[in-house]
Amino acid sequence: MNRAGKGKSMERYRRTHALLERAERLIPLGSQTFSKSRTQYPEGAAPLFLSHGRGGRVWDVDGNEYVDLVCGLLPVVLGYRDVDVDAAITAQLGRGITFSLATELEIEVAERLVEIIPCAEAVRFGKNGTDATSAAVRLARAFTGRDRIATAGYHGWQDWYIGATVRNKGVPKALAELTHTFPYNDLDALRGLFEKHRDEFAAVIMEPMTATEPRDGYLDEVRELAHEHGALFIFDEIITGFRFALGGAQAHFGVTPDLACFGKGMANGMPLSAVVGRADIMAEMAEIFFSSTFGGETLSLAAAVATIDKMRREPVIATLWKTGAALADGAARAIDDHGLGDVMVFCGLDPWKILSFDSRGDVRGAVIKTFFIREMLREGVLINSSHNVCYGHNQTDVEKVLSVYDRVLEMLAGELSRPGMAERLGCPEIRPVFSVR
Repeated sequence: MNRAGKGKSMERYRRTHALLERAERLIPLGSQTFSKSRTQYPEGAAPLFLSHGRGGRVWDVDGNEYVDLVCGLLPVVLGYRDVDVDAAITAQLGRGITFSLATELEIEVAERLVEIIPCAEAVRFGKNGTDATSAAVRLARAFTGRDRIATAGYHGWQDWYIGATVRNKGVPKALAELTHTFPYNDLDALRGLFEKHRDEFAAVIMEPMTATEPRDGYLDEVRELAHEHGALFIFDEIITGFRFALGGAQAHFGVTPDLACFGKGMANGMPLSAVVGRADIMAEMAEIFFSSTFGGETLSLAAAVATIDKMRREPVIATLWKTGAALADGAARAIDDHGLGDVMVFCGLDPWKILSFDSRGDVRGAVIKTFFIREMLREGVLINSSHNVCYGHNQTDVEKVLSVYDRVLEMLAGELSRPGMAERLGCPEIRPVFSVR
């Protein structure tokens, strides 16, 4: 990025830069979430603070408008300021938020989850995905009397999982050694773990799908292998739930786990998650300690009722598939038209398409990704390597995104045709927090 480009970025994001300086005096990285922090966007050339949203669009603190393809990291499944969800929250606000005893809302949401999720016979609530996955793991250990856990995918920040990643600073080694990762679609790798540590695994917990589709029969085979070795089979549906199908990936793929974890889209952005599963396993919840002051917080539960009811009443899931396909197909055509198929590839299913970046010659994929995101932002599309579509995205939004894709990819092709692209970038390349998927 040349000096003129830097000057334009400083002007476009003037208030963002001021707020970041103010935030970092008190908040490490200036954000509560790694994936929303400055580390995951082009330095000095990205909005880092938003002020409001509507439908499928958001506005930053400098007044710039964007079609939002991040959607809060996937919880905003209906869209911002959804009228039904907002009405439910407002009505409940007039009654109270957190009470001294349980409320009927907890039963109403639990009843809905049992009705729509194949494995759900009982339900407990948390506030985020890590709550749910960690509770499921503790539950599995209590039910089986075993300690080891096999994982595939991303499951949150708690010690039991993050200790098995490169982000393991602060996690006791003894605890980290109880979690074992295995590659997705590789049954032999999982079988090897079971054979090496016979009768020691409490559970296999996995995202049913992320970037790669399960090969035929794979999910069934994992379930059978887990049960053969006395372990529980857990789906982490924090992302896939309320996105691939109303009943989650287990409904979409027709494979029923023992336990499952849901969150993100369940309450259209309000903080709520759930552990659901077989009644005999869930009965252990009366014995293990999984308890929180805000587990029954009513605004989120009211939002969940409104979100689930709307998904049952309107073609929300079908629209996510349709919008996702229109965006991914149009973007893939633009990638091919500009001769960039060797450096940009889509994977995953239409409601959550993931974009990967590869190197060309001496230009690293991370440089290409950084350039792409920076220019998409300049043109009014908020994106970070995936299409996180919502029900609020309309045809105008789709057309805007595809028009921007065409312009940005033309620029990218031009940059790649000249030597020295990395040196011209003008900002550090984006590095992932850590690689899982």
